[in-house]
Amino acid sequence: MTWYAFIGALEQGLVYGIMVLGVYLTFRVLDFPDLTVDGSLPLGAAVSAVAITHGMNPFVSLLLAAAAGFVAGSITALLNTKLKILHLLASILTMIALYSINIRIMDGPNISLLGVPSVLDPLMALGVAGYLVAPAIYGLFALCITAGIIWFLHTELGQAMLATGDNPQMITSLGVNTHHIIIMGVGLSNALVAVSGALVAQNQGASDVNMGIGTIVAGLASVILGETVFGKSGVVRACVAVLLGSVLYRLAIALALGVKMGTFAFTPSDLNLITALLVVVALMAPKIKSKFSGNSAP
Repeated sequence: MTWYAFIGALEQGLVYGIMVLGVYLTFRVLDFPDLTVDGSLPLGAAVSAVAITHGMNPFVSLLLAAAAGFVAGSITALLNTKLKILHLLASILTMIALYSINIRIMDGPNISLLGVPSVLDPLMALGVAGYLVAPAIYGLFALCITAGIIWFLHTELGQAMLATGDNPQMITSLGVNTHHIIIMGVGLSNALVAVSGALVAQNQGASDVNMGIGTIVAGLASVILGETVFGKSGVVRACVAVLLGSVLYRLAIALALGVKMGTFAFTPSDLNLITALLVVVALMAPKIKSKFSGNSAP
C-alpha cells in the first residue's frame, strides 16, 4: 500500500466513521435493524450541496443535513412504533421514499460542488499540505462526535436508550416511554449518517442520489470488525472500537484492492465481495479464538 493510499483509507475511515457511529446506535444500542441509512446518507449530501450552492456556509449546511437525517430516521421510527410496521420493513419503505425525495431536493440525480466553499477551506487557507487537510478535518469531526455520543450515553436519557435496547419491558415498567426513546434514537442515528454524507459530498465535490448504496453493509462490517478487534465492553470502549473499526475496514479494503496474485487482482467492482469476506472473518474470529483458548487450557 502506498502512502497516498493509506492517507485515502484513513480519510474515508474517519468520515464514514461518523456514519458507523450512527449504525452502532441503532443496531447495538437500540437493537433496531435500520436500513434507512442507505437513503439518509445521500439525503445529507443533497441537503448540504443545495444549501452550499445557494450561498450557505458549509459548516451551517451540516446542521441542515443533520436535521433532515433526524426527520428521516424519525419517520422510520414512527412507522414502527405508531403504525406497528416491522422495523426492517419500515426502514426499507423510508429508504425507498428517500430516493425520490433526494432527486427532488437536488432537482436531478446529482449536483456538482466544484468551485464552491467546503469545510476543508479553513485548513487549506492556512497552507496545510493538501493530502493532510481532509484527514485532519474529518478526524476532528469524528473525535468530537464520538466524545459527544459517549457523553450522551452516560446521561439519564442515554441510559434509558441503552435500557430500551437491552430490556424494553423493564424500562417500560419504570415509566419510560420506549416509543419516544426509539424515535429519538433512530432520528439521532440518521442525523449522524446524514452529516457523514454531507462531509463526503463536500470532499468529493459532488452529491449523487446513488452514493448511499451499500452504506448499511459497510457500516455493519465496520461495527463488527471494530468490536472483534478492539472489544465492546463498556460504552467508551465500544464507541472508540466502532470508529477504529471504520478505519480498519477502509484500510482492509485498500489492502485487498492492492493485492495481485499472478493475473488475478481485486477491482473496485469486487468491493461487496471483499466486504462480505471481511464480515465473515470478523464473525468467525471470536469463535476461533475461544476454540484455541479452550484447547490450550489445562
